[in-house]
Amino acid sequence: MSRTRLTLLLIILLGIGLAVWIHERSTAAPAVPFAKVQRETLVSSLTTNAKIEPSSWTPIHAERAGLVERLAVHRGQAVRKGDLIAELTSGDARAEVAAGEAALAEARAQLETVLHGGTAQAKVDIANEIARNQLDLEAAQRDYEITKRLAAKQAATGQDLVDAGQRVERIKEVIAGLEKKRVALVDVPDRASAGAKVHEAEATLEQARLKLERSAIRAPMNGTVYDLPIRQGAFLNAGDPVASVGDVEKLQVRIQVDEPELGRVGVGMPVTVTWDALPGRQWQGTVEKMPTEVTPVGTRQVGVALATIDNPDLKLVPGTNVNVEVTSQVVAAGLTIPKEAIRTEGGKTGVYLLRDGRVEWRPIQLGASSITRAVVLTGLAERDQVALRTERPLHNGQPVRLTE
Repeated sequence: MSRTRLTLLLIILLGIGLAVWIHERSTAAPAVPFAKVQRETLVSSLTTNAKIEPSSWTPIHAERAGLVERLAVHRGQAVRKGDLIAELTSGDARAEVAAGEAALAEARAQLETVLHGGTAQAKVDIANEIARNQLDLEAAQRDYEITKRLAAKQAATGQDLVDAGQRVERIKEVIAGLEKKRVALVDVPDRASAGAKVHEAEATLEQARLKLERSAIRAPMNGTVYDLPIRQGAFLNAGDPVASVGDVEKLQVRIQVDEPELGRVGVGMPVTVTWDALPGRQWQGTVEKMPTEVTPVGTRQVGVALATIDNPDLKLVPGTNVNVEVTSQVVAAGLTIPKEAIRTEGGKTGVYLLRDGRVEWRPIQLGASSITRAVVLTGLAERDQVALRTERPLHNGQPVRLTE
């Protein structure tokens, strides 16, 4: 036999052998893993992520522009209301306060002078001038009387008498004017103007003091400095964030719940918080508020539920991302199966049940579930065996072999 025919014969034999092996494999009972239906307490829970915030907190902002001359706290430091957080450069503010105090003192002195009728020297000058004019008036009146007698004897002219009388009247008018000046040395407009200057000086000083006071940035409440974005020497504009102070002994948990899972969460459900940075630690709380809206977070649509937890040792830091397990239901002594045994065929939910070496399709009704197991309400009994998923599909009545 030639080499070519021999090779061809070997190929044919190998093909026949492979076909026989495939046929036997396809018709042989597949090896299938099974799990028993168990009666146990199942905790139905939802695991997701959350962010930690203080239960009450206040942001602090700069009230004026300036350089951070002094930073008096560090992140994580406990503070009391009114404690210094940071201090801005205040040399210009101090100078404005000093100038304002001087201006106010001058304005008050002017007002005091006005209210007491002018300066003492002005009063003395007017009094002296009145006294001099009184002497002049007495002399002028004597001259008038003499001139009047002489005119009666034809020793003086009528014009001389008129001139003497006019001189008396002029001096009287001068004295009357001086008396009015003394009475009204300071009039009402002067008092109003002096008072206005005092008010203006007080307002200017108040603004300067407020600017100086705003140089010292203080804690608005008792709590802990959990956010401190500024550094000494940094320049701040009015309104820039300085720090955040909050109560970190009681924290708020912002639980991100995916939209399809919102129906599994409700007010009053227990919450367990864990943090990857502190393995083994847990914090307990309850859901206190359900989401009011659903918003996009990355590729997810989530609603934010709120819970409160105690943090007495301050180990849990605000602003961190944590893991949250929300316990939605606890079923005591329920019949449970692994979730990997559950199948959907023809729009119905069921399992493949082991019966005398074959699998039998069994529709079931499910209840609560955990991450790995589900409660079976109808369709199965305790210690029934259900097939787990395999690479090969199963069909009703198919013989199977149990795997070890």
